[in-house]
Amino acid sequence: MASTIPEPCRRAADAPEAAGPPPARATRIEAHGIDHIGESERHGRPRDLFAVWAAANVNYLSLVIGGALVLMGLSLWQAFGVIVAGNMFWLLTGLVATSGPAAGTPSEVITRALYGVLGNRVNNAIGGWLVSVCYFALNLAAAAAAAFALVEKAGIAPDTGLKVLVTVVIAALTLAVSVYGHALIMKLYLPVTLALTAVFAVVAVAVVRHADLSYRPEVALTGLDLWAVLIAGTTLIASGPLSYTTSADFSRYLPRTSSRRAVVAWTALGGFLPSIAVCSLGALAATVVDMADPQTGLEGLLPGWFHPLFLLALVLGTIAINALTAYSAGLALQAVGLRIRRSVSVLFDGAAAVALTLYGLLFSGLLDTVSNALQLIVVLVGPLMSVYATDVALRRGRYDGPALTDETSSSPFWYRGGVNIPGALALTAGVATAALCVNTVYTGPVAAALHGVDLSMPAGMAVAAALYALSMRHDRLVRAARSMA
Repeated sequence: MASTIPEPCRRAADAPEAAGPPPARATRIEAHGIDHIGESERHGRPRDLFAVWAAANVNYLSLVIGGALVLMGLSLWQAFGVIVAGNMFWLLTGLVATSGPAAGTPSEVITRALYGVLGNRVNNAIGGWLVSVCYFALNLAAAAAAAFALVEKAGIAPDTGLKVLVTVVIAALTLAVSVYGHALIMKLYLPVTLALTAVFAVVAVAVVRHADLSYRPEVALTGLDLWAVLIAGTTLIASGPLSYTTSADFSRYLPRTSSRRAVVAWTALGGFLPSIAVCSLGALAATVVDMADPQTGLEGLLPGWFHPLFLLALVLGTIAINALTAYSAGLALQAVGLRIRRSVSVLFDGAAAVALTLYGLLFSGLLDTVSNALQLIVVLVGPLMSVYATDVALRRGRYDGPALTDETSSSPFWYRGGVNIPGALALTAGVATAALCVNTVYTGPVAAALHGVDLSMPAGMAVAAALYALSMRHDRLVRAARSMA
């Protein structure tokens, strides 16, 4: 009987890998960008992914978000429940990460299977590069604020010139990690995780000693008001893992035979455990201090000698998360179609983010505008993750890496005119549904009808996943991938 597997898929599955260069070293700039990683260059174990995601999530932002849940009117134990529920979405980040070892290419290339070669360029320009640069700018601003406070503790008043210098130095350190790339990230993030864990352990002791474990708000939320805050809080927490549709970027060097369950587990645990711990610390701190101004509030709980170390940890944690963001943004820029080296594209991303940060910090309220825009991004990241995870499930984790790197009209992922219509329609429908249900910067008509209950995340994700699954279940490439599983 003739095989039903397309020729490109058979080549990828059966052909021996050509000999390639030895594994990259942490002291050398990564040579690969969005090209396919041959099997001879694959190395590492799935458990190595834990430190990558842990280092990026032992951070100040998680502390602030945890405190925000209590400020929104939840009791301490309601906040804990929301923290656990929102962080369960790390399982989707882990599922998406399994496509990396299967394809040997980054997420920015794998998503050609979802949207087509040309359609994916639009996806990378908006859902990849633009969103990443905005996140980089906001995180850089947070790190700069902590660094400014550290400078003030040294007795130096940070003027405009010093603020510019501090911001540029933090960005330079971040971009150095991103430029050297995957090998340095894998080498560096375990000690970073251990250092941040040690600092936050001291914070935990100080916070737990003062926390009010029986805390309840003066006016308890009930009925629709309670549901609105519970859902909004879960969405706030979930926006973190849902934004990492790029998790395959950091798993693509693993051998193709790596256990998919292990990749899911170590990726998800790397994000889940530290996020649970740090968000919970933020909620506990909010029972005794004003987390509307976290740095000032926490300073009253921490030993005087330790506060400078805490500020340094905030800067280090932000560098860790932004290095991943800049790394993926560089790949996204290549996937848009710019024929430049990954190291150059990372520097371009960094320059754009630094310009946004400095302009916002020094001259305008631009960062407030960017922050408001990111609040609306939940209508995009949920459907993006939903479509990607559904595709991984439909194909049973099987992807043809060499075929995905083919950008010509003969590519099996060219579809019609370079666009996969089912993927584009599913994403558009998911985003439109989420926009109707959102209640952030503006209130959509569905949210208004529900008295402010924001269902944008579950509604957008459900619609996008259902439409994509229904329209792609008979696709020949999906069937071919399933037959190879």
